[in-house]
Amino acid sequence: MDYQKNEDADTEDMQTGRYLTFSIGDVMFGIEMLYITEIIGMQKITELPDMPDYMKGIINLRGKIIPVLDVRLLFGKEVREFDDRTCVIVIDIAGVPIGLIVDRVSEVVTIPSADVSDVPKASKGQNNRFVKNIGKTEGGVVLILDCEKLLNDQDISEITGLL
Repeated sequence: MDYQKNEDADTEDMQTGRYLTFSIGDVMFGIEMLYITEIIGMQKITELPDMPDYMKGIINLRGKIIPVLDVRLLFGKEVREFDDRTCVIVIDIAGVPIGLIVDRVSEVVTIPSADVSDVPKASKGQNNRFVKNIGKTEGGVVLILDCEKLLNDQDISEITGLL
């Protein structure tokens, strides 16, 4: 049992400062690697009634039912047709698998803690509640998402009711 805990700690240490980057329009976002389960191409989505617009439905991923949400709609952006670059990033939030539909996955980057700063207080409005930090990279700025805040308690209870 202790060996497993140490292995998890080692894995977490290796993931510290590493982010999967993706874009929504012209904006680059990052998710801490410790949340990432896998990246898949678009799948057939089964729509569910009475869900918010950004909750696109569910997919069957190797026998597991995964709820998917469109990050573009969650962030209040305009609807965009899915294309061959559209991907689903499967993340794990407190043991609940969630699929995030994004415009395009970019790469995994390492951002040292010295290059990660807090979101300016002036921009911490309702629209930026999903952004935890801002990372500086050679290519510009990466808005680091707070995965724990992507869904509210009601969303999580509706999703866990589906699983």
